[in-house]
Amino acid sequence: MTSYFNYDEMTWDAVASLLRNTPLVLPLGSDYDLELLASQLNHPPQIGLLPPFPFGWQGSGLEIPESILFQYISNLLDSLRDDGFIKVYCLMPKGLNPQSFHTIHPMSYITQHHETYRRDKQPLLNDSDRDKVILIPIGHTEQHGYHLPLSTDTAIIDAIAKGVDDKMPTRSVSLPAMPYGVSTHRSSFAATMNAGGRAFEDFWLAVIDVLVQRGFDKFYFMSGHGGNVSFLVTIVKYAGERHRRIFCATSWLHTSGRIGAEAINKHRTSKIGGMGHAGELETSFMLHLRPELCKMERVVDETDFVSTADYYMDWIEGGSLVANPPWDDDTATGAYGAGSHGTAEKGRVWLEAAIEEKADHVEQIHEQHERREKRRNDGYGLWGKR
Repeated sequence: MTSYFNYDEMTWDAVASLLRNTPLVLPLGSDYDLELLASQLNHPPQIGLLPPFPFGWQGSGLEIPESILFQYISNLLDSLRDDGFIKVYCLMPKGLNPQSFHTIHPMSYITQHHETYRRDKQPLLNDSDRDKVILIPIGHTEQHGYHLPLSTDTAIIDAIAKGVDDKMPTRSVSLPAMPYGVSTHRSSFAATMNAGGRAFEDFWLAVIDVLVQRGFDKFYFMSGHGGNVSFLVTIVKYAGERHRRIFCATSWLHTSGRIGAEAINKHRTSKIGGMGHAGELETSFMLHLRPELCKMERVVDETDFVSTADYYMDWIEGGSLVANPPWDDDTATGAYGAGSHGTAEKGRVWLEAAIEEKADHVEQIHEQHERREKRRNDGYGLWGKR
């Protein structure tokens, strides 16, 4: 009898200890026949299920070119191979063709009949949502020390996006949270995935292209993972050049603007350096959102980051220097910060602040777009000569 485990609920060291012939499966969508999957893989003792990839293929509700989709998927599967896993698969609906682009591992794709390949499936966003800001929450599946699960970044940004939707349903609507982003440091600790910077940019630009063609014009990329941010800035710049009448924005993580920074400073107990990664902030969020996945008896505080006046690590990074040294230089466990300072009550307070901050950003995006459209329609500057 095959048993199943959720890859993203594990810690990185637990993944590191898995047998390398354990099958790991990344599904496109959810609700597949797991008994059939076990049969397709010759009934192994256990199968690891990665978080479902939410959209991108025909029938998923938001379709982009298959070559762009499968480059993203291929890079994610390669992350697992780089960690030594030899049975790595993408589970997908019948009818898709990963051979639409050159792939080195054609046997890594398993198909099943699945409802997400229906041609008549409803889109993820309704036409009635066109006046709203489209929230695009992107987390990641990556190591968070010995005490937090791989799903940390996704769980947090998903909760924030859902909170904004609940707070202002007439002003914003969220896509499903993407659980895969970019980690340029992934070789330092097992289990961390990496979509690759260029594939990441191509994928999300394609998503914007599709939505703009459908009449949407306001977008907010919300990241729960610091490694995504520089690539999201590039995406926003390209999107703004490509589609001149949209307003597409992003920001440095969450809980980091004027509202979030005030809440952090009011309630934190760790010193600067205590909130870099798997530290006080993220641990508090997870103790509030998913306490059953937190292993506080295993928390290790690491704050010995090599800091100088213009380069140091905290949630709201400081200094004018930008760099990307190996994580191995600054952490032995994968954590940057003081996770022992985390509490569920802080997580509740900071989640409320994060939602308030993002809701404020939604209103600013609306205002930016409305005021700019008025100028354009009034013939301001070069707009009057077109």
